[in-house]
Amino acid sequence: MNPCPEAPVTVAPKYARFSRRFRGIVLDWMILMAILFGALMLTSTVRNDNFSRALGILVVAALLLYEPVLVSFTGSTLGHYFTNLRVVDERSGGNVSFLKACARVAIKGVLGLYSFVVLAATRRNQAIHDLLTRSTVQIRDPAKALPGQYVSERSDLADANLPSRWRRVVVICVYLVLIFVVYLAIVIGLNAAGIMSNACVNNASRCSAGERVFDAAAAVVVLLLMALIIARGWKGKLFGAHTAR
Repeated sequence: MNPCPEAPVTVAPKYARFSRRFRGIVLDWMILMAILFGALMLTSTVRNDNFSRALGILVVAALLLYEPVLVSFTGSTLGHYFTNLRVVDERSGGNVSFLKACARVAIKGVLGLYSFVVLAATRRNQAIHDLLTRSTVQIRDPAKALPGQYVSERSDLADANLPSRWRRVVVICVYLVLIFVVYLAIVIGLNAAGIMSNACVNNASRCSAGERVFDAAAAVVVLLLMALIIARGWKGKLFGAHTAR
């Protein structure tokens, strides 16, 4: 008989990478679109105003409450569940409250993918909506996860040799402004060369197919550059905010 029983092994949380979270977002979007188009097909088949009105109210409520209800009661949406993820409250270690879940949805709705540009600059791979609601997105079942699907808590961000937070924030902001200036200069140059029309520059809804492709590609590049600058700047790897040695 062992007089000193072994202490239970504590498994460190595994925080989901953006690629895993994005897959969950896509799955949720597909589910919500299926609900929406299914409702539209049903109303077009039934052709009853009262039924259509009631179904419309029900669908809108379902779309709005889908994530808050599932996340607060089960810890995940269907997209989260099928990608082996769950949303965790930082303070309690359990599910986030309904109000926090609503706040997460609202912040994501306003910021969109730009909420994720700070992931690599945080210790627990958190997006802006995670940080503001004190939550994290973790692997639900570590036994089913592959190494490329998660990161462990980053310790390098607590390096005492890093420049002050305010210095890093200022330098990051300067770089982000420079990106915006360069983007505007490129758009103005394309417009002056006749490659991009005045109508598209003044109103994105009037862009041609080619201009829309450029606009979408530029948005992705800017998003990636922002994420890279924020990550490197917060780790003290940008000129002007180097880690002290």
